[in-house]
Amino acid sequence: MTGTSRLPSGFYRVLAFLALVAAVVAIFALIEPRYLSMRNLTAVTRHMAANGLAALGLTFVVVVRKYDLSFPGIASFAAMTIGFLIAGGYSLGAAIAAGLGVGIAVGLVNGFAVAYGRLPDIVTTIATGSIVGGMAFLYTGGRTIFQNFMTSGLIDLNDIRFLGLNASFFFLIAVYGVAYLVLHHSRFGASFRAAGENPVSAHLSGIPVRLYTMGAFAVCAATAVLAVVLILAESGTADTNEGANFLMPAYAAVFLGAALLGGASIPATLAGTALITVLLDGFSLLGVPYYYSDGVVSLILLAGVVLFDERLRREAAFLMTFLGFGRKIGETHP
Repeated sequence: MTGTSRLPSGFYRVLAFLALVAAVVAIFALIEPRYLSMRNLTAVTRHMAANGLAALGLTFVVVVRKYDLSFPGIASFAAMTIGFLIAGGYSLGAAIAAGLGVGIAVGLVNGFAVAYGRLPDIVTTIATGSIVGGMAFLYTGGRTIFQNFMTSGLIDLNDIRFLGLNASFFFLIAVYGVAYLVLHHSRFGASFRAAGENPVSAHLSGIPVRLYTMGAFAVCAATAVLAVVLILAESGTADTNEGANFLMPAYAAVFLGAALLGGASIPATLAGTALITVLLDGFSLLGVPYYYSDGVVSLILLAGVVLFDERLRREAAFLMTFLGFGRKIGETHP
């Protein structure tokens, strides 16, 4: 046993994240005292639920070292599917099941094209996202759907509260808890992560890498649909661009969380989602125009990508050492 004990690096990363969130909250609270009100806290948790679900599925895609740009289009198509069925008199459960069905189907198409067809993930998902986003217009020609929403029970999902917070927040925590157990504490999750870290070794070990990749895209589509259900419950209408605002916050949450906590994971994505939502809610409360807040999110996304990219981190570390700002590997204190 050594004379001194060191805490794991993850502990310091968590402390740094908490300090960053506390600093952001303190700045917004000083500028606008209403930021710490219970009403605003409820709004933060409600918005965090939708953004967090969209980012959760994306995490699975990033873990297998792929990208998905189709889930906003999938969410929009599923939203109009759900709205169309509710307006047609179908039950809420049947409408949501249909939305999940069409969303997962598109996700499986993405996964099959990328994993088995070996098509480029970015180009493929841009194409499928655009196609299903356009298909959302087929239901009403672009008109908003609101018929039967008040009597379907969908609005009630947004009104249910526990301990003063929306039920959607507790739903988010529950889903993240299940995802955490699956991805980080199960044989399935270990195989899933191995498929992304070293697909060749995973394949030689008997892991169906292509099947796991296909499943990642299906999970991403499913959580995007769940996220848009919360948006529908909040707005009380179905529109053709319901999922348009998912893309940047989701990617920023995944990559910023990965940069802060040392890699893509379920806790990292939850942390990134919390930080992004706190920022966006603060900008909204202060009346900052959306194009400024979008710009900040884009900068955060860029920073997250740079910090998350291992090659860029190595080059930055080498540059800092070359310039004399860091110590070479193996160099010790005198």
